[in-house]
Order: sequence, then structure tokens, then C-alpha cells
Amino acid sequence: MDDHEEAELCFPQLNTSCRKAMRPQSESMLVYVLLSFVTIITVVLNLLVIISISHFRQLHTTTNLLILSLAVADFLVGFLQMPVEILLYKGCWNLGDFVCAVNYFLGFHIISASVGNIVLIAIDRYIAICDPMFYSTRVTLKRVKLCIFLCWILSAVHTSWILRDFLMQPDRYNSCYGECVFIVNYVEGAFDLVISFFAPITVIIVLYIRVFVVAVSQARAMRSHITAVTVQRSEAVKVQKSEIKAARTLGVVVVVFLLCSSPYYCFTVAAESSSIAPSSAAIQVWLLYCNPSLNPIIYAFFYPWFRKCIKHIVTLQILQPHSKLYFYSTH
Repeated sequence: MDDHEEAELCFPQLNTSCRKAMRPQSESMLVYVLLSFVTIITVVLNLLVIISISHFRQLHTTTNLLILSLAVADFLVGFLQMPVEILLYKGCWNLGDFVCAVNYFLGFHIISASVGNIVLIAIDRYIAICDPMFYSTRVTLKRVKLCIFLCWILSAVHTSWILRDFLMQPDRYNSCYGECVFIVNYVEGAFDLVISFFAPITVIIVLYIRVFVVAVSQARAMRSHITAVTVQRSEAVKVQKSEIKAARTLGVVVVVFLLCSSPYYCFTVAAESSSIAPSSAAIQVWLLYCNPSLNPIIYAFFYPWFRKCIKHIVTLQILQPHSKLYFYSTH
């Protein structure tokens, strides 16, 4: 009996050790394979987005720069956060208190930055559809780069405030040795819920409702005047259709984000005193982390330029001299 109890401990030599989560071997193997597959897909697909937008100069647009920033955040989730969650499946933390603090900081920071990037994308589409005459003057590469920089910096500041006590003493909430737990109190949980979920989602929904109304009215106007347009007007209509399609695609990204993030914020952050530990919120956390896996799939389904980029990268055409100058995207 004693040997069995020791085998269940994360650190059998310590009486204060946490206990392992005992699961059937077949179940554990299935979960490890599934989570590893999701992790690899997340890393590879987002890396393809990053390489595509970074390499081909024709893709260096303001909207694609925002997509690049979102892809970087999604890549970091797959590269840094998902492997740690796989290691925590047994419920044992073997990497020490410092890495525990870093892990939570990166998790909060990356997710917060992702939300910020999606808000910036919504604002970009709003201006492009609702105020197209001034889009090129208001939304410049310099301003977009500044907004992205501020997004990541403010996300770090927000995360530092939420985790201020935990970062000073990472083991303050641990009940046993070999545990990595962060407790969100009511004030911090409510603040994070508003800043990281309700406020951004409200802004995004309001902007996209406005975009949808304007896009529908423009589509009706284009259909009613389709026989009277000149060649120049035809090009303008084609550009406008491209903008509307981009808004629709990025709208799908927002809907997927809502579906993936709502359970986490509803069942974890919104609780008055909730323990954000892998053992108690594994499903919500992994659903939240699966969102970065879906974004590149959405791009591949809706964006011909991304499919063409994948072909260039996989066939190593990207290694040819001046390849970045000879890529022609199609919207």
C-alpha cells in the first residue's frame, strides 16, 4: 500500500509532494498524441503565415502586418504554452517556481496581445470599409507598427499588474511541492475580465456590425449600377469587393476567437476566487489555446495568397534569388 502511494507522488522522496493524476495508460497516450498533434499544427501553420508575410514584399500591407502580429502571438502559444500544458497533464510541475511564474506571465501576456491584435484588425477593417477615401492617409505602415508595439507593451503592463504578487512569490498559492497554481481574486479577475474580454469584444462587435451594414449597402449599390460602370469604376468596385471579402474573413477569425475564449473567461476568470490550474481548467485552457491553430486554417481557406505562399515555401521556390519580388497575390 505504501509503495502504491509513493508511486502516485510527483516526488516520492518528499512527504510534501503533490500526487500525480492517475489515468489509464491508453487514455494518457491518446491525449498526448492528440495534444502533440495540435501543438505541431499550431507551430507549423503560424510559422508559414509569418514566413509568407515577412518574405514577400507584395504582402507588406497594413492589414497583413496586423495578421503577422497575430500570427506571432499564435506561434508563441504553440511553441511555448502548449508544450508546458502537455507536461502538466499528469498534474506535476517539475520546472521550478521561476519557470512557473514565467509560464503564467507569458500565457497572460500572449493571450492579451492576441486580443489587442484582433481589436486592431477590427479597427483596420472598419476604416477600410466605412471610410475608404481616407484609409491610405489614416492607416499607414508607420502608425500600424506603432499600434502593434503599444499593443504588446500594454499587454505586458496589464499582465504584470495582474500577476504582481505572484511574480514576487510564485509558490504563494501552492498547496504541495510540485504544483504551479495562480489564484485570481475577485478584483483582479473582474479587472482582467473587463480589460481582456468584455471591453475588446464590445468594441469588435460594434465595429463589425457597422462594417456589415455598410458592406451590405455597398454590395446592393454595386449590383444596381453594375451595367453602368466604366473600366475605371470597375476597378474601384473590384477593390471594394476585396476589402469586403477581407472584412468577412477577419470577421470569421473574430467569431472563432469568441467561441474559443468565452468558456475560459466564463468559467475561469469570471469566478470570484478561481484557481487557474491545469488540473481544474484544462478543457477551457486548451480550447483557448486551440484558437491559434484555427486562424491559419481560416487564412488558407479564404486567402488565395496564403495558399500560393505555402506552395512557394513547400516547393522551396522561396529560396530562389529575388523570390520576394516575384510573388503576385490574388485576393
